[in-house]
Amino acid sequence: MLEKVKKHILTSIIIGAVIYLTLSFYADYNTVLEAFENFNLLLIPILLILSYLNYFSRFLKWHYYLHVLNIRIGFVKSFIVFMSGLIMSVTPGKFGELLKSYMLKDLAGEPISKTAPIVLVERITDFLSLLVIAIIGSYVFNVGESIIIGTSIFFVIVVVLLSNKKYAEFFFKIVGRIKFIKRHIGRLEEAYESAYTMLRPRPLVLMFLLSFVAWFFECFGFYLILVDFNTGISLLWSSFTYAFATILGSITMLPGGLGVTDGSLTFFMMNYGIDGNISVASTFIIRVVTLWFAVLVGIISVAVYRKKFGIISFT
Repeated sequence: MLEKVKKHILTSIIIGAVIYLTLSFYADYNTVLEAFENFNLLLIPILLILSYLNYFSRFLKWHYYLHVLNIRIGFVKSFIVFMSGLIMSVTPGKFGELLKSYMLKDLAGEPISKTAPIVLVERITDFLSLLVIAIIGSYVFNVGESIIIGTSIFFVIVVVLLSNKKYAEFFFKIVGRIKFIKRHIGRLEEAYESAYTMLRPRPLVLMFLLSFVAWFFECFGFYLILVDFNTGISLLWSSFTYAFATILGSITMLPGGLGVTDGSLTFFMMNYGIDGNISVASTFIIRVVTLWFAVLVGIISVAVYRKKFGIISFT
């Protein structure tokens, strides 16, 4: 599986390079290079720290969910497992992070059906926090209301359905009549029980707040990039733009939102009056220090995992 991941990452890098090259020629390749030359490279370590704070905050969420599900695993092991999952940041919806469930099966003997819902609930709380940031910006700047409202309604419905056992019992009663599903109904019910437990009011509210803090770190990083380019953009506008572009990329289910998130960021900036060269350069920088830095952290963490605990079993 890891060999397939390597090929997938390489393919994503090539696609990303083509996207950025296309955007550069669209804006004017030479002026984009000039924008890079004017960027303060001393800001890069700060941006990487902000991104890492995002990852660490989301790790705390992951570790909290393990506690909620009564999965006992050491803090260091849990940290290595979570960070290893970042290698899957360029998979559709990040659901390749199910890799973490296979690692937990090896380390703690926990069934995948019990731990896989953590990835789903992580995505739900991530989306909810990004939607709140986007809703505030959408109201102030009068942009993207229909998309944000529609996406918000969808996720609220998902949370309500998963939080109501009557709906779940009815669902399992219906699908349980299907021969193929009937053989796996026990695992499905166990997965639902995990999701239900994590989406109770207290865990939901606490982890939503933690997700909000986590994603604000990256929003703030994007703001610092625009400040360095002297764009005069406010923190609210940059946070809204970053959150909205991330949402658009995620709902397309494209790997890492490639193309959609990048194009949306560039379009929003240019539409707001920021020069094309600065828009493309800013998009490239923020994606390198967030998406591609996450992949790098994941690669290193998987290497550490394999050295300490051995080969990951995918059976």
